[in-house]
Amino acid sequence: MTYEDILYEIRGGAAWITINRPEKYNAFRGQTVDELIHAFQTAGWDRKVGVIVLTGAGDKAFCTGGDQSAHDGQYDGRGVIGLPIDELQSLIRDVPKPVIARINGFAIGGGNVLATVCDLSIAAESAQLGQVGPKVGSVDPGFGTAYLARVVGEKRAREIWYLNKRYSARQALDWGLVNAVVPLADLDAEVDRWVAELMERSPTALALAKVSFNADSEAIRGISAIGMRALSLYYDTDESKEGGIAFREKRRPDFRRFGK
Repeated sequence: MTYEDILYEIRGGAAWITINRPEKYNAFRGQTVDELIHAFQTAGWDRKVGVIVLTGAGDKAFCTGGDQSAHDGQYDGRGVIGLPIDELQSLIRDVPKPVIARINGFAIGGGNVLATVCDLSIAAESAQLGQVGPKVGSVDPGFGTAYLARVVGEKRAREIWYLNKRYSARQALDWGLVNAVVPLADLDAEVDRWVAELMERSPTALALAKVSFNADSEAIRGISAIGMRALSLYYDTDESKEGGIAFREKRRPDFRRFGK
């Protein structure tokens, strides 16, 4: 595959996968997700690769989720919702290598979910994390909700999804949503240090540990499959479409006129 939306580089035993859409705050469209899937499949079973680093281009955003300009009801690619994001989330969990989220800026919406499902997360002090789904007529009905509750606890996960606040990197660290926070200027060096340590570990032991951790939450994959079917139906409603329209028109959405 020839990549247009991402960059792929092997560095010090790590495969660096970078969402390269800084003009869109590294939001993903259908093509972006397909390229990410291909890159993770390539890195995941490359014997020369011991660690995978996922990040975004520039210093403003890690990833801000689905590209609203590519979302009019369903998205612009394949999969249940026109975006095979559930396939990507599962793949991040399935590759037999640690995946580090290098959070260099905004990790919002679907980008926040990607950071959550990565094995480890290292954030710049300037990073902000949070959810926007109910503000734009969307939700992640699987790993982004159920697994998030495993990470930060039920009450905090519900706050994140219901109130759609933005959280500083330091607060995310306190909540267990990230593993470390450093100045942006030190972010690459910190990631490199973690990569170097992981490269000294037994790859088979790491793979077995990862599978063992995942086994406890594997039922969420089934929840996600059901939830994505429901989300596809929801995206075709006027209520959901109002979120995307309001976002593009830079106004507050009027969801209550569709309320039950």
